[in-house]
Amino acid sequence: MRWLAALLAAGWTACMAEPPNAILLVAKPGLADPNFSRTVVLVTQTEDASTVGVILNRPATVRHERTGEPIYSGGPVMPRTIVALFRAEGVPPAPSFQVLQGIYLSMHPAIVEQLRSPYRLYSGFAGWMPGQLENEIARDGWYLLPASEELLFRRDTSGMWEELLDRLSAHRTRGAARPQPVFQR
Repeated sequence: MRWLAALLAAGWTACMAEPPNAILLVAKPGLADPNFSRTVVLVTQTEDASTVGVILNRPATVRHERTGEPIYSGGPVMPRTIVALFRAEGVPPAPSFQVLQGIYLSMHPAIVEQLRSPYRLYSGFAGWMPGQLENEIARDGWYLLPASEELLFRRDTSGMWEELLDRLSAHRTRGAARPQPVFQR
């Protein structure tokens, strides 16, 4: 998805050692799909150019058996699969997607067994067929924002969607250009 790389490059700052590989999708109030209504989704691009992500603001009542940590509803794809979003000092030992500097997404079972704080667990993930997300964006279903570690590991996600909509509204009211996300490969 070249559009994703272009969006990321547009917002990239020179102060970071590695370019981010993630953006946030903020569902617009009129988005009718019940899987994504009122959601904030962390989206990344895999090495084979697939687009995948996890819903950041849908905590579930289920807890992980081994860790006792809450498991968030990550999306409608493979809902029985555990996906981990985590910080790592170096490259993880099992397959993972880097989303921000030092922050990764993985569904590899060996990763979950070795996690140290901060991390978050999700059941399932979001995924799009080639061209599908571009069409949803073109149909004006999503706002695009840069991802930040603060939002990814935020303790209370209950008001995240509303807060980001307020930020976007204030930004537009000031007459500024649309915020540019940061994504690059």
